[in-house]
Amino acid sequence: MRSIWNGAISFGLVSIPIKLVNATENHSISFRQIHLEDGGRIRYHKVCELEDKEVANDEIGKGYEDADGSIIPITEDDLAQLPIPTARTIEIVSFVPAERIDPLQMGTAYYLQANGVPAAKPYTLLREALKRSNKVAIAKFALRGRERLGMLRVVDDVIAMHGLLWPDEIRAPEDAAPDSHVTVRDAELDLADALMDTLGEVDMDSLHDDYRDAVEEMIESKASGTEPAETPKKPGGGGGKVIDLMSALESSVRAAKKARNEDEDVAEVTELSSRSRKKKSPAKKAPAKKTTAAKKTTAAKKSTSAKKKPTPKKKTSA
Repeated sequence: MRSIWNGAISFGLVSIPIKLVNATENHSISFRQIHLEDGGRIRYHKVCELEDKEVANDEIGKGYEDADGSIIPITEDDLAQLPIPTARTIEIVSFVPAERIDPLQMGTAYYLQANGVPAAKPYTLLREALKRSNKVAIAKFALRGRERLGMLRVVDDVIAMHGLLWPDEIRAPEDAAPDSHVTVRDAELDLADALMDTLGEVDMDSLHDDYRDAVEEMIESKASGTEPAETPKKPGGGGGKVIDLMSALESSVRAAKKARNEDEDVAEVTELSSRSRKKKSPAKKAPAKKTTAAKKTTAAKKSTSAKKKPTPKKKTSA
C-alpha cells in the first residue's frame, strides 16, 4: 500500500516513525458527464477570471478571500512555518475507553505502518499497551493543510487511526426528532423485539453492494448490445405511510422468518389495531351474590311446590 503521509507518533518522550496508508477504498462506480447530442465528454477548464485564459496546475496556488472580497495569497511555505507541533507528528494527548467516542465523530480510517526496523520496538510497545488497557488513544495530527483529531486503536496486529471530527463540528440533533409527541404501546414494542430477534446477527463479510452489481451488469449488457435482465422489485418499498403499524410489524416478522426458512408462527398479540378494540363487549355477568340468592329462591320455590302437590291415592282392588 502506498503511503500518503510520513511522520511519527509522539507517545510521551517516545517517538515512533510511521507511514500513513489508507485503510479503506472506494468501490463506487463513477460516471463521466457527456453531451447528450453526440456523447462527447464534458470537461472543466481552470480559467483565470482576470486574464480570461486557461491556467496550468503548476501556476495555481492558494488564496484566502477576505470579507471585502480581496484575495490574500497563502503559500505552502507560509503553512509549513506555522508553529504547530503536529505538522509531522501524530501527538497522543490522552487514553480513554472506546465507548467514550461518539460514532458521529468517526471519519476516514488509516493504517499506521512502522517506518523502518528501529520503529518496530516502540510500535509494538504502543500496540500491546493499547491492547492491555482496553482503551483507545486520542491524538492530534496535521494532514492536507489542517490540524485534525484522531483515534488510535488496534486491529489485529496493526495500529489503526480513525480521523475524528472536532466536537464543535457535530450538529445538535434536536431538530431531527419528530415534532409531535408519539406514544408507543407495549404490544408494538414486543413485535419490534420479535422482529429484531428474528433478523438476528449477520456475518459482515457476507454483505455486499447489490446496487453496484446491478450497475455493472447493466453496463456490461449495454456494451455487448443486449438488454439487461429485469430485477424483481422487493415488496413493501416506496416509503408510503404505514396505516397499521402492528400489522406491518407482524408481516415483517413473518417475512424475516420465511427468509431464514424458519417457522412462520408469530406470537399472538391481542391488540392488533384500534378497530379490534372497538368490538362490543359481552354482557356483564350478574354479581356472584345475586346469583347465589337466585339459586336459593329457585330451590325454595321448588321445595314449596313439592310440598303443596297432593299425594296420589292408592288404588284398591275390587
